[in-house]
Amino acid sequence: MTADPVLVIGAGVQGLTTGVVLAEAGRRVRIRTADRPQDTTSAVAGAMWGPAMLRPADRVLYWVTRSHAEFTALARDEDSGVHLTAGRMAARFDLGDSVPPEVRLIPDLRRCTPEELPDGFVSGYRATVPLIDMPRYLDHLVARFRDAGGDLRLSPVPTLAEAVAESATVVNCTGVGARELVGDPGVHPVRGQHVVVRNPGIDEYFIELSDSGEFTSYMPHGDRVVLGGVAAEQDWSRTPRRKDSEGIRRRCAEVEPRLADAEVLAELVGLRPGRESVRVEVEHYEGARIIHNYGHGGCGVTLSWGCAFEAADLAEELG
Repeated sequence: MTADPVLVIGAGVQGLTTGVVLAEAGRRVRIRTADRPQDTTSAVAGAMWGPAMLRPADRVLYWVTRSHAEFTALARDEDSGVHLTAGRMAARFDLGDSVPPEVRLIPDLRRCTPEELPDGFVSGYRATVPLIDMPRYLDHLVARFRDAGGDLRLSPVPTLAEAVAESATVVNCTGVGARELVGDPGVHPVRGQHVVVRNPGIDEYFIELSDSGEFTSYMPHGDRVVLGGVAAEQDWSRTPRRKDSEGIRRRCAEVEPRLADAEVLAELVGLRPGRESVRVEVEHYEGARIIHNYGHGGCGVTLSWGCAFEAADLAEELG
């Protein structure tokens, strides 16, 4: 092991995954976080691997592809929280024949027949993709990180000056917190709300492809199903709203009637880190090196492994 530890700030999916990659490569790594992993926005996610229509497009394609390989391998581990699941991605408009290049990674992708589309939907695809049970998955990442010798501390980092005083190599995985920590006004919250219900027997996912602030999605994870969704730009509220929950349940029940009377287990809110483009790059600061890894919007899980490997490579090149 090298003598100089890497400091990772943040213990959501980006921070933990980057910490795992670095620690398993033999680096000494410390993660400092203001929130426990189970209290981060990552813990609220649905979550699934899927196309990520983000910038920069060429790098996003690599990140998505690398992540798909990792999640597919993790699905063979029953304790990881990752499971390959069949389902539908559908839209209320014609999706046409053009699809994002990353969907070529899905071996069983095919168009939905008209009979497979819910009322009001006109186009869609069936596909088997990795679904990630985030509470279990975050525990899996924490265990891997610690098994590799990583040090996880519940200890906020208020300033970059404090971070670089601790380590000459810092990886910034603070999500929407980067707006304040590094003074990036381009980072903004995209509020998401989910309703978690007891699973009435659903074993397939459904997600509506939409640019609307309200959409329909449900993702089964064993004995629970995560229902979505909303995407409210520039909304900092972390308090669940009854109107949002009622809309989510109504839309999901219209697609899957068994969800209409499912027992509600929780209502969860998270602030996705929106940004014009994902930021994975190096900044020199007071003699130290900051590797930024944030701005993933609603695709943090989808991009996590690819971004983590790139951030770790930057740390290795500079460390």
